[in-house]
Formats: sequence, structure tokens, C-alpha cells
Amino acid sequence: MKRIVYFSFIIIFVLAGCHAGSDTAQSAIVDGAFKAHFIDVGQGDSTLFTLEDEEEEAVILFDTGDWQGNEVVPYLESQGVTSIDLVIISHPDADHIGQLSNVMEHFRVNEVWMSGNESTSNTYQKAMEDILSQDIAYHEPRTGEEYELGPIELEVLYPGDISGKVNEESIGIRLAYNQISFILTGDAGVKEEKEIIETSSLGSTFLHLGHHGSKTSTDPAFLDAVHPEIAVYSAGEDNSYGHPSPEVIELLDEKNIDWFGTDIDGTIVVTTDGEKYAIETEMSEELTASDKKSSDEVKQRSAEAKDQERSAATNEEKKDAHCIDINNASKEQLTKIIHIGDDRANQIIDKRPFDSLDELGVIDGLGPSRIADIKSEDLICDF
Repeated sequence: MKRIVYFSFIIIFVLAGCHAGSDTAQSAIVDGAFKAHFIDVGQGDSTLFTLEDEEEEAVILFDTGDWQGNEVVPYLESQGVTSIDLVIISHPDADHIGQLSNVMEHFRVNEVWMSGNESTSNTYQKAMEDILSQDIAYHEPRTGEEYELGPIELEVLYPGDISGKVNEESIGIRLAYNQISFILTGDAGVKEEKEIIETSSLGSTFLHLGHHGSKTSTDPAFLDAVHPEIAVYSAGEDNSYGHPSPEVIELLDEKNIDWFGTDIDGTIVVTTDGEKYAIETEMSEELTASDKKSSDEVKQRSAEAKDQERSAATNEEKKDAHCIDINNASKEQLTKIIHIGDDRANQIIDKRPFDSLDELGVIDGLGPSRIADIKSEDLICDF
């Protein structure tokens, strides 16, 4: 059974920022032409935007899930998608670009955007080969660029330039349909969020939390600048990374921002007419929120969400107690990491600091496969 949540953009809500619970109030169904689908792809990212009305049709796909998954194509097919106007890949990590080749094999894609940062992974290399072989338009957008696709307005928030920092230099966008807007930033971190604040007007209805809800993203100042009504994160159920971070969830609650996550809610679909919106999720219970001013719309976190948060907190505490900080660890500590012997430990010490695990690719013999093993081992502290 699906859970459905209705909101009105033009009416002020008094919300206690928390995961939706089981309150029930009057509501009216929103018959909107525009939809945002935060697809449940496990520990990865993929968001589909669709517009269908009598005058305009448009399809935009932001990220394509993890390379080990096969969720995106079946989901797009279930929504009647036959072609895609624009695919945006925030950055070439395998949990964001993972199913791009499969998407291009099944649908006509008009244009692909990437940051310009490259990867040595087979997933990235094949995707680039497919773009070239299919003669698909390719673009590397930069801060301040603005585009229109019918009534959809798209502004590029980041990056202004690239320097090889794959996660940090993720493409960030603000997408608006009339009065309803969305911000997505890939895996950009707190430093990049602060740069975005300085260059863009950010107020938006929805914020897709950076880096799967990790504490490396969602700076309080950034959250204040966006001032979203709703936050959404994409993460795998029982993932080993502790996503979303309990600190981020606590911050959302403190700022009275309602939130949803694919690990708890499954695929999350927002339907809007440009003024009002409804949120539908895959859940075993139903919730509606009033479209009148009232304090009785304060929603309590469900028991399931509480359990998830406690579990994430426990996992993170355990990791913090035993993790290895590669920027400060001794040679002996570094050799405890899979694929790291004395020689590679010495190279790490010589080349640090590192801003992400992917930067370990500069170490001799550490290719994408071995870096993936290191990530899976989950011994290294978060950056």
C-alpha cells in the first residue's frame, strides 16, 4: 500500500521537520502535469523529471543509479518514457553514472551533460563510447548557465570550473516549474555548498540532500539559503556508510523541514501543477497533510524511521571508533586497509592530504576495482 502526502505551495504550513507519520487531515488531490520521481536505486542516485500536458512534453534524468543495479530502465518504461531530452550525470562515480549505457541503449537520448571530470572505470569509459557512437549531444555546464525546456527553467549552480575533484565538483542544478522548484547537488560537499551560496539565489521548495544525506554535505548555512519545505535523500536500506547521517537528520528536524528517504519510503514521486504539490511514496501506511493553517499538522516520526535513525547512529559510532583516517594515520595503520602494503602506504603519506577515496587513484596499482574494494571494506573514516 502506498503512502500519499499532500501539500499546498500557496498555504503556509506549521510543520515540525520530521519524517511523515500517521496524522490525517483534509486534502485535495493535485492534478499536475509535472512530476519529479526520486527513484529507489539502492545506494545510488537517480531522479526523473517528466512533463506531460497538451502543449508540452519533456523528460530530464538526473543521474542513473549504481552500476550493479538494473532499476532505472524498468522504472522509466513503467512511466511511459520513450525518449529523454536531457540526461545530467552529476559526476562519474559508479553509483551515479552506473546505468547510463543501459539507458542510452533503451531510449533515444538527445543530450548528455557531465562535469568534465573523468574516471578510469569501465562504466565511465563505456558510457563515453556510447555517447560518441550514438552521436548524442554532449555538454559540460558551468555555474550561471540557464536553460529553458518549455515551461521548465534550469539553472546550473556548480561547478564553475573543474580540477579533478570528482565528488566535490558534481554538477548542481536548480530546476523550476512555475512556483515549485528543486535543487540537486550530487555529492558536492560543505565547501562547495558555501561557494554555491555566494553565486546563486537558492530558495527552493525541494532539496535533494547532497551525498546521500552524508554529514560531508548539508551545511546549516546552505540549508538556510535553500530554505526548503521538503528534503529528500537517496540511500540504500541498511547501507554500510551510515547514510543518512544522524546529524543531518537532526538538523532537518531542528529546522522543521519535513524529509523523505528512498531507504525508508522507496521511490518518492512529487506531482505538481506549478502551485500545489502532492507527494506519493511506497509505504505501508497513508498520510495526508492539511491545506489550511494549523499547528495540528505537526507529524511524529514513525517507529520505523526512529529505528532506522538509531541503527544509523550506532553504525556510525562503531565506524568512528575503529575507522582509519588516511590523512593522519601511521604507516602501520594504513597497511591494515585492503590492497595497501608498505609501498602504497608510503605513497599515501607522501601524497596526502586526500579529499575523497577516489583520489587514491594516484597511488600506483590502485585502480577503480581496488578502490571499490577499499570502499566496500568501509575501514576509512568519512572525509
